[in-house]
Amino acid sequence: MIRKAKINEVPEIRQMLADFAKRGEVLPRTLADLYSQLRDYWVYREKEGPLIGVVALHISWEGLAEIRSLAVRAEYQGRGIGSRLVRSCLEEARQLGVKRVFVLTANTRFFERFGFQLFPREALPLIVWADCVDCVKFPDCDEVPMILDL
Repeated sequence: MIRKAKINEVPEIRQMLADFAKRGEVLPRTLADLYSQLRDYWVYREKEGPLIGVVALHISWEGLAEIRSLAVRAEYQGRGIGSRLVRSCLEEARQLGVKRVFVLTANTRFFERFGFQLFPREALPLIVWADCVDCVKFPDCDEVPMILDL
C-alpha cells in the first residue's frame, strides 16, 4: 500500500536510503533532513511488513518540484511499485499546482514512460544543485536531468 510516510518510519527510511546510497543510486539523507522533509515522502509497505519502497516529491522553486530518493528493495523490483510511487508523486504535484517536475537519474528509460524528457542542466535553477555537494559523485555526476510539464 502506498501512503504518506509517518514519523516513526524515519529511521527505516534512512536505513533504506543509506543502503541505496552506498551503491550510488540515491543521495544519503540525514535524520535531520528526513524529519524536516517528512511530508515530502511516500512509502510502500504491505500491511505491517518491512518498508519495500520509498520516494519523495520535493518542492524546489515556484512551480517546480523534484522526484527524488526513489528506492525499491531489489526483491520487489519489476512489480510496478516504483511506477506507482512515481505516479503518487505526480498526482500530488498536480494537486499542489506544480507546473513542472524534474528528476536527476541514470535510468532515463524508466522516467520516459511517464513522459519525462531530457532537459539541459543549465536550464534548472541553481537551487536545484544545493544537494550535489553531499553526493559521492560530485563533481563528476552521471545523472541526467529530465523534466515533465504537468
